[in-house]
Amino acid sequence: MSAPLILLAIGVGAVAGAAIVLLIIWVVRQRQMDNARTSGDLPRGVAQVVSGLDGAVFIVDKSLNVLVASEGANILSVVGQGRILIPEIVLIAEAALKGTDVREDDMEIARGPLGDATLTVSVHASPFRNRFVLISVVDRGEFKRLDDIRREFVANVSHELKTPIASVGLLAEALQEAADEPETVRHFADRLSAEAKRLGDITREIIELSRLQAEGALADFEHVTISDIVEKAIDQNRVVAKARKIKLVSGGELDCAIYGDPARLVVALSNLIANAVHYSPDKSQVGIGVARRNTFVEIAVTDQGIGMNKDEVERVFERFYRTDQARSRSTGGTGLGLSIVKHIVSNHGGDIRVWSSPGKGSTFTIRIPEATQ
Repeated sequence: MSAPLILLAIGVGAVAGAAIVLLIIWVVRQRQMDNARTSGDLPRGVAQVVSGLDGAVFIVDKSLNVLVASEGANILSVVGQGRILIPEIVLIAEAALKGTDVREDDMEIARGPLGDATLTVSVHASPFRNRFVLISVVDRGEFKRLDDIRREFVANVSHELKTPIASVGLLAEALQEAADEPETVRHFADRLSAEAKRLGDITREIIELSRLQAEGALADFEHVTISDIVEKAIDQNRVVAKARKIKLVSGGELDCAIYGDPARLVVALSNLIANAVHYSPDKSQVGIGVARRNTFVEIAVTDQGIGMNKDEVERVFERFYRTDQARSRSTGGTGLGLSIVKHIVSNHGGDIRVWSSPGKGSTFTIRIPEATQ
């Protein structure tokens, strides 16, 4: 081969090599630009603003990845694990990605991944910078809840307060007739005090149940460690359990955390422990165990009591339902404790399950979404 041809071949090869290198650099840069368009960094300061907002606000990219979310969005369980958890809101985000604002009012969504509680919300999705969507979710169900509570409160009062009020009246008449018989007077006075206490307990728990329904989503949520809830709930039942020589034992992954109202969570767990102690034999044991299951925290309360049959299990969370009517009346049971527990758990986006067998005891298990860090 002549020298000119060799030089020509070398020149062509050099040009081709340079072209290939430039092509590779261009492809790499295009990929970087595509990635930036899909999930690129948010404008400076936006993430800090959104994460500090009080309401449920979050931003997604074109792949519907949640880039930043306020604490309120996590509390309402509309986002989790970097994704939107509510199918209806996914559809709204997809529509907004086409470049137009989308607003939906009076939309009913699930309160959380568990249970049957719902929220009535308005959702507003607004695109910006052609690759992000800002979404806000506002609870609009307060007025409807208040109207429902008003009707149910009247029904509850008329249903359950008739018996103790009638009893108080009859006992008062009996006291008048037995004025000259001290022993009889003391007997009726004791019964009158017991009925008055029962009347007060029922009134207090009806009001508590009405408050829970009115509060709905329980806005005063905070980061709560389960160990604190378990410790306080056990303390509230320690005296009664000790009097009957019932041992209260706790264990498991007590370092778990959830978003919730600490006072309400203590009420729920305390009611479960009190129920377990109430139906357990003397010198037995009540266990409180905590475990992580996927993205949920489970709190189980187990007793060695009388247990329940299938029909009783199905009705155990009904208002005013008592598995042992005679025993509940004699010990002042109202039949509202477990209904209150169910409402508290439901308002936290969770659910409660029951296992029971006659003569072997019962286990009540609360499941609530674990707090995201």
